[in-house]
Amino acid sequence: MLTMSKYFKILVFLIFLGSSLNAQISLPKIYGSNMVLPRNSEIHIQGKVKKEKFLTLNFRDAKIKTEVNRKTGEFEFILKNLEIGEAADLTITGKKESLTLSNVVVGDLWLCAGQSNMQYTARMLGLTDEEIGFDAESNIRLLNVKVATDYLPQEEIADGMWEEANRENIKNFSAVGYFFGQYLSKSQDVPIGLISSNLGATSIETWMGVDVLKTFSQFDEVTGEIESIGKDFKTLQAEFEAGESKWNKKYYHKGPGMEGEWWKEDLDESDWQETEIPMFWEYLGEEDHDGSFWFRKRFDIEKQSLNEDLVLKLNQIDDYDITWVNGHEVGRSFGSGNFRSYIVPKSFLKEKDNQLTVRVFDIGGLGGMYTNAFWGNKILNGKWKYKKGIKIDSKKFPKPVHPNGSIFSYPSLLYNGSIAPLHQLPVTGVIWYQGEANEQRGEEYEKLLSAMIADWRTKWKNEKLPFFIVQLANYRAETEEPKDELWPELRASQFKVSEMENVDIVTAIDIGEGGNIHPKNKAEVGRRLSYLALHYVYGMPLKKGPTYISNIIQGNEILVELNTYGSRLHKRFESEKIGGFAIAGEDGKFYWADAEIISDNTVKVWSADVPQPKYVRYAWSDNPGFLNLVNGFGLPVFPFRTDDFDLLTKGRVYQFDPHGF
Repeated sequence: MLTMSKYFKILVFLIFLGSSLNAQISLPKIYGSNMVLPRNSEIHIQGKVKKEKFLTLNFRDAKIKTEVNRKTGEFEFILKNLEIGEAADLTITGKKESLTLSNVVVGDLWLCAGQSNMQYTARMLGLTDEEIGFDAESNIRLLNVKVATDYLPQEEIADGMWEEANRENIKNFSAVGYFFGQYLSKSQDVPIGLISSNLGATSIETWMGVDVLKTFSQFDEVTGEIESIGKDFKTLQAEFEAGESKWNKKYYHKGPGMEGEWWKEDLDESDWQETEIPMFWEYLGEEDHDGSFWFRKRFDIEKQSLNEDLVLKLNQIDDYDITWVNGHEVGRSFGSGNFRSYIVPKSFLKEKDNQLTVRVFDIGGLGGMYTNAFWGNKILNGKWKYKKGIKIDSKKFPKPVHPNGSIFSYPSLLYNGSIAPLHQLPVTGVIWYQGEANEQRGEEYEKLLSAMIADWRTKWKNEKLPFFIVQLANYRAETEEPKDELWPELRASQFKVSEMENVDIVTAIDIGEGGNIHPKNKAEVGRRLSYLALHYVYGMPLKKGPTYISNIIQGNEILVELNTYGSRLHKRFESEKIGGFAIAGEDGKFYWADAEIISDNTVKVWSADVPQPKYVRYAWSDNPGFLNLVNGFGLPVFPFRTDDFDLLTKGRVYQFDPHGF
């Protein structure tokens, strides 16, 4: 049953939708009612309109008139140095057309970007209302950017709508981002706009533009391909569709499977063989077969699930596919890197013995359904029946160009679709939580992240744009003895990047969960990030976890000096050991060490196993376990090492993999 408040909201939305559909004035989707316009900035508001010569923008005391380009219908307004004040309507009017953005405020805009630990929402984390702690007095506005990819930088986000934060919509927003904004809002009388643009499992290179990727030779194959294509997804798809019917008839809709209708439910499968997915059929002894393979399997659906359509996720398929359920075609896709996700209407489904048929068509190289079923439906698991279809000569088979590339790893795709459109709107700063997907290339990560920050700053025309990094949390099982692992190397690269001007870092080394890559305590991450913003943007003293300065060897002990940022060292729990330290002698073999605070900023470290210590490491593990050493702000010491030994990821750089996740 609809309450009056819900009915009113729906009515307002329908009225707004109707007026938007009729309006001839259009703005990018990053502009909308309830938005935050950045203060003290130069804002270029660009849009299009039909049959108008001049337009006027009104916002508070500002009244700006501009001429419309008669050929293209494009227009631009420039707003400068807006100050904080009461919410107001922003209107653009001409002789015939008008557009109103209501409830617009001026304040600070923060981009919340990265992979899953930035993407995870309060709802995904299972946080209660009490844990979220919504403050109705806060002035926070939210924009969730719909993830989009492309070969070329886009001017428009795929979708997104500004909303005032309330008890419900904050649950579907980046938890780190929301808690960060919540702390800022409590300490500063400034409207806070938060833009969430992130995606789980993504590597840093997919968030980097082609311009900056071209400065790294390891990306030459990818950047060369993108530049040779030189078209965006929309153009490529339109060109492909224009010639698809002829191509289908002459080349693609050929072979015994298509002619024999192998997608039918009652097909005789007595001569079909069995295999398991994921697989490439070359590993079945079919190395010389390019063309089609057909796969079939039966699956059941829980009765209660028959009331809704089925989202069928088949993951990545090399290279093309057509998919049927119970004899009905439900989708077809092209491109070995793209992820397949099809909607199966509930009218096609039944509780028992549904027939799923996938025709996979390979145009050269490896062919098959190859991505781990973990990322798709359970339907993918288990035995499949298969049979060879038509064989082609891959050298002669025409291969239309179409969008292709994993959303999670293909360089530049997410930047082009999900970051580039945001450059139209000046942001106050960026908070960044990403790195897990780059664990195999920890040393390389420093150069990539540094270059990405510099490029984003250039594109936002702000060479000192504040950029705050979350250093990876503790994760995986604790080790019995100190050893080299991957995540410490990635953390070290993150820390090194924080030495750039107006770049800084918080660590989550003490608030992770060994068995959970998505630890729940995002409120503390947001709090720590807010300390950086309060210093760099709002002029307050810096609160940061202690960082390594130097060490002195005295006999069988090492004295470690730390920068405590104006507060003394202490143990979080006095009855517990400090933990986290390891030392080594000349041979480089590390042993866990004891530690004792001997001054406000110095720790004495020793081990009975190392009578002549030379090197010390702290929290240098995927999961260093319980860490008890903090400063007066309750912030933990950052991981560090004093040795310069070659590590696991030294020399590893990106290599293009056509079957990369």
